[in-house]
Amino acid sequence: MHRSASMLPAVLIVPMLIIVAWLGAALALDQHGGRPPAGAYDLIIVAGCRVRPDGQPSLALQRRVDHAVRLYAQGHAPKVMFTGGIGDFPPSEAEAAAAYALARGLPEAAVLREAESTSTEENAAYAAALAKEQGLPAARVLVVTDAYHTFRARRVFARHFAEAEAAGSRPAARVRVRGALREVLAVAGYLVAGRL
Repeated sequence: MHRSASMLPAVLIVPMLIIVAWLGAALALDQHGGRPPAGAYDLIIVAGCRVRPDGQPSLALQRRVDHAVRLYAQGHAPKVMFTGGIGDFPPSEAEAAAAYALARGLPEAAVLREAESTSTEENAAYAAALAKEQGLPAARVLVVTDAYHTFRARRVFARHFAEAEAAGSRPAARVRVRGALREVLAVAGYLVAGRL
């Protein structure tokens, strides 16, 4: 009895350490995306995100687009590429995001659409192919996504572009916590797969 009682704290320590490490990694990812971008880029790329059943961009996608439109207005790049194919509901994430951006004053001449990708990896690969078609084979890009997603997005896009930086939009704290905790698992998966 004494032996099992003394082992109990040791059994609890490992899960507690895992939880603390997970929370710490989530916090670090969220804080990583808070830096404002500096300098000029060839292209702003908005990472795809869910479309609602009514065909409108989700709140997360709206935040990303709003941030990208502000960065465009500040002169960070002459073009904005929207990425993402059709998920659970049409239209494509790219088309929903582009329509939302155009309604907020982004000129059509500044818009590019990559409407086939279904993951961060495909966002980057397909965006790079489209950029090359547009005469930007060695583009310097600024990827706009949620703050907690910027670490992975920057590293993935840097594998497909000459240079990549990321700028994060900031959702409400509750959304950030949930998203950052999920993102830790996504980063771990990409690391294991050798994609970071």
